[in-house]
Amino acid sequence: MRILKLELKRLLRAKLTWALAAFGLLSSVLLAYLPVTFCYSSVTDETGNEAVLTGLASIAYEKERQAGASGLADPERVRAAVEAYQACLNRYGVTESYDLPEGVYEQEILPIAPLLHGVREAFADPKTGMAPRLIEVDPAQLDDFDAVCETRVASLLEMEQPDFPAAQRKAVELYRRVEKPLAVYPGLNSTALDYQNILAFLVLLICTAIAAPLFSAEYQSGADEILRCTRYGGTWLAVAKIAAALCISGGLFAACSAAYLLTVNSLFGWECVKTSVQMAYSIVTLSALDMGQLQGLFALAGSLSVLASVSLTLFLSAKCRNAATALAAAMAFCIAPVVAAMALPGAASAWLCTVLPASGVSIQASILYAVTDFRFLNVFGFPIWTPCAMIAACIVEIPLFVGLAVRAHKKHAVG
Repeated sequence: MRILKLELKRLLRAKLTWALAAFGLLSSVLLAYLPVTFCYSSVTDETGNEAVLTGLASIAYEKERQAGASGLADPERVRAAVEAYQACLNRYGVTESYDLPEGVYEQEILPIAPLLHGVREAFADPKTGMAPRLIEVDPAQLDDFDAVCETRVASLLEMEQPDFPAAQRKAVELYRRVEKPLAVYPGLNSTALDYQNILAFLVLLICTAIAAPLFSAEYQSGADEILRCTRYGGTWLAVAKIAAALCISGGLFAACSAAYLLTVNSLFGWECVKTSVQMAYSIVTLSALDMGQLQGLFALAGSLSVLASVSLTLFLSAKCRNAATALAAAMAFCIAPVVAAMALPGAASAWLCTVLPASGVSIQASILYAVTDFRFLNVFGFPIWTPCAMIAACIVEIPLFVGLAVRAHKKHAVG
């Protein structure tokens, strides 16, 4: 325990550690505010003059206009919203809302817009995936909207994984666990989760930079040979170094995630976290979570991914005799999931983006996007939903790479 405390003090005394930590915390607040800057609303006054609201003013305006849509999106309310939408368009003789006269959308469609989310997608053609226009949807079919969505899940999986019927059945089973009717509280949108993902990737890079020279820098300077001559300078010192690096990485990720979530939810409104994931992403998303639970799940799963990546970085540091080489190799593994997601075909990409430690917070294929996607891994005919597989992989990789790092450090002594 005393060695661990000393290692923690040594890492925390380093100016680089504090500089990177401060940068991460500052970035947390900045990235939480950025989604607000993308919000804008066009407002037409009684005289016909149009004004544009941005940022917090836009959020407040739309939340006020859509207050009546807040709550449970039961089939009756969804049907009433579709009927009101169709009546408005028929009254003005148009087929799309963007063809309405100035000010009509803000007055008549904007207040019910949250309840219209996903209706077109639910009635998409099962063979082509093409969604109808809202004006073409039969409101009578919305009385059994939940069954329509479940049918859409089945048809979607038939298109995406036609040769894997077990995955199709599993997807329907997962969707049946989603609590219905869905809840909607206007304000928070999926962009805020995207920036949480960007923050998690940034913190991953920071933690990797802190951990990469832990062993290799001492090999390079020759300090390792002196430390090994001390009473606890072998395995116990290696374990203490690894534990200190994991503690600092986990603590930094937790602090940055907390700062981000407190800021973003305060800006958009804490009631928004009760919105069902389906009302922010696809209406047939398989996850039985609301937005607040998704934020928490990503923070927890992201921390596991960061710890697994740091464990791999420590193993590379224990193997490399040069700090720059260790850092370069670790950074390569950080961006590997991004490259795999863009460059490799479907099955290979799915597997690599599942087992690589950094995949959980990758820009292209993170756990966040896996939760809102429909990918299943085929493991000897058994379907495993990719977010479950990614979390399980991180849990296995943390002790695996820690053990390999200790072993590599001991072998270096022999060499």
